[in-house]
Amino acid sequence: QVQLVESGGGLVQPGGSLRLSCAASGFTLDYRAIGWFRQAPGKEREGVSCISSSDGSTYYADSVKGRFTISRDNAKSTVYLQMNSLKPEDTAVYYCAARTWTGPITIVTMRWMNEYPYWGQGTQVTVSS
Repeated sequence: QVQLVESGGGLVQPGGSLRLSCAASGFTLDYRAIGWFRQAPGKEREGVSCISSSDGSTYYADSVKGRFTISRDNAKSTVYLQMNSLKPEDTAVYYCAARTWTGPITIVTMRWMNEYPYWGQGTQVTVSS
């Protein structure tokens, strides 16, 4: 059974940090792009960051560049999203998703969410004082 399970969300004050984890089971991360998406209340889901399981190349949305870091541990089939300097506008449900991908990650990798067949259930991140 293919499954992605996110963890690590919670309530944090502005300027704080959280680390999200996405654990995959039932399939390998070989030749995959693993993306983090988020959806705030009343807004469309948007791509945040993505990493290649093959070459480690990454992509970040402009809104999180310099604050978020994505990484992977292929041996544990887990992808992480380290989120620093959090802002209230980062408040959202964060989802990880996986798709088949070869080659370096580019903005195109995250453009069409319907090309990601595997999704986690989401984890809530709330940034508030």
